[in-house]
Amino acid sequence: MECRRCAVHCDKVVYPGACLARACPFVYSYEGWGHTYVGCMQKVYEVEIDIDMLRAAEARKPGFGAIRAVRRPLPMCKAEVEPTYQSRSDDVGCVNPEFYELPVGRPTFRVFAQLSSD
Repeated sequence: MECRRCAVHCDKVVYPGACLARACPFVYSYEGWGHTYVGCMQKVYEVEIDIDMLRAAEARKPGFGAIRAVRRPLPMCKAEVEPTYQSRSDDVGCVNPEFYELPVGRPTFRVFAQLSSD
């Protein structure tokens, strides 16, 4: 469980429908309880999804949608950063801009300073 009482927290999300559409080599499936479930071998996301429900949702707009990534998305993943509590957003944006990762290249966040003439 995460506490999100303060500020804007952001999550990395991935789109499992894109995993199937892109024929990701890390998608696995198994049959159980009369259904077929799919998941990610690299555990980018933890859930296993009923493939019939995923396909039915993908056939309609807006599609199945995104789920929270629990590990760093792979290069072939369709991934985004999704803020929660956007009404609390300010100039800084997310309170977790690096997601506990070291930045590669240029920083992925902005720094603002207030200068006073006092």
